[in-house]
Amino acid sequence: MPTTTRRMQDLTIADHTLTVPLVWGAPEDGRTIDVHASVVSGEGGEDLPFLLFLQGGPGMEAPRAMHAPAAPSWLDDALKHYRVVFLDQRGTGRSTPVTDELLADGTDAVAERLTHLRADSIVRDAEAVRQHLGAGTWSVLGQSFGGFTTLAYLSTDAASLDRVYFTGGLSAVGAAPDDVYATTYDKLRTASEGYYRRFPAQRDAMRRLVDHAAEGSLVLPGGEAVSVSRVRSLGMHLGTDHGWQTLWSLLEQDPRTNAFRHDLGAALPFSARNPLYYVLHESSYADGAATRWSADRVEPDDFRADPTLLTGEHVRRDWATTVPGLRPWREVADRLAETPWPRLYDADVLANSGARGAAAVYYNDLFVPVEYSMPTARLMPGVATWVTSGNEHSGLRTGGVLTHLIDLAHDRAVR
Repeated sequence: MPTTTRRMQDLTIADHTLTVPLVWGAPEDGRTIDVHASVVSGEGGEDLPFLLFLQGGPGMEAPRAMHAPAAPSWLDDALKHYRVVFLDQRGTGRSTPVTDELLADGTDAVAERLTHLRADSIVRDAEAVRQHLGAGTWSVLGQSFGGFTTLAYLSTDAASLDRVYFTGGLSAVGAAPDDVYATTYDKLRTASEGYYRRFPAQRDAMRRLVDHAAEGSLVLPGGEAVSVSRVRSLGMHLGTDHGWQTLWSLLEQDPRTNAFRHDLGAALPFSARNPLYYVLHESSYADGAATRWSADRVEPDDFRADPTLLTGEHVRRDWATTVPGLRPWREVADRLAETPWPRLYDADVLANSGARGAAAVYYNDLFVPVEYSMPTARLMPGVATWVTSGNEHSGLRTGGVLTHLIDLAHDRAVR
């Protein structure tokens, strides 16, 4: 498709759409999808090198280019050094999105199609975009799942990458999903208890909310009878820099009011807006294994006994029954949970990749544990590691993180 260019205040945005194989490496398959990328440059920055941004997720589209607060807070800092490429990862945004209409093809066909939407395929799409832009190399900024995808990129095409920047995105290499989720439960236990020590009355408020859910009386405006496990997933907010305020404000409300039900619906993660985030989530930790609903299986006994212990990115199988918008995806999600996923990373290749850049590792990260991030970081000695307890998983959006990483990657700052 032709490239279109537009202006947004002082930003120049060039939109590119490429048609690529659904199944890379299998030309006989014949199926294709579109992949969309926006190249953003600031005033006078039209000739700067490219920085590809890989969004968190999986299953989330790239943000749109505007100035903060309407757009990423880090964009203005990035545009001082780069032209920023926002890639809608396959299946999202303007890159042939996955929609409920796809389910008409049947469980087997849909599940098979979604196996081609993981990080390894996103890397192939990124390479196609890089070549389309005429860039010999480019740099990559990977947030969370985007960092996982950057590791996959380094495992296959390190020569295409100048600098790599990770923000809460150094995934476990070679570890089983069960081990990762067991660790994140430990972290959520600590975060839950810390929150209740700070706000003791909120544990009683959470207990009352759980009781309402168990009775089936916690019904959202859209008709969802919120399950106990969905209420507990509000612990996601403890993993962001200011998310505790969302949780605190919610638990201060009367759950019988319309305002509470609307606010609860907005606060719950894993909504039907992005079904891929639900059905593909555990596969992002499947480095050569089937997940078999890992988070459900490894839930500790004390979490089962005490529903006030909050959870985070722990996907639950029952949500495909209790969440109306996810219900049509149940059979697909079950099929993907039994899929023996191929390896995403190669430790030996990473160790010999010559990768240069910098990584922010958040010491208290509830979603990407430092216990696994640091061994991965040690595979890449050319990637400066900044371990900080000053930010949570959302540190990139809070501000200042990217500038520090760019300085680290160019030897202008102390780790």
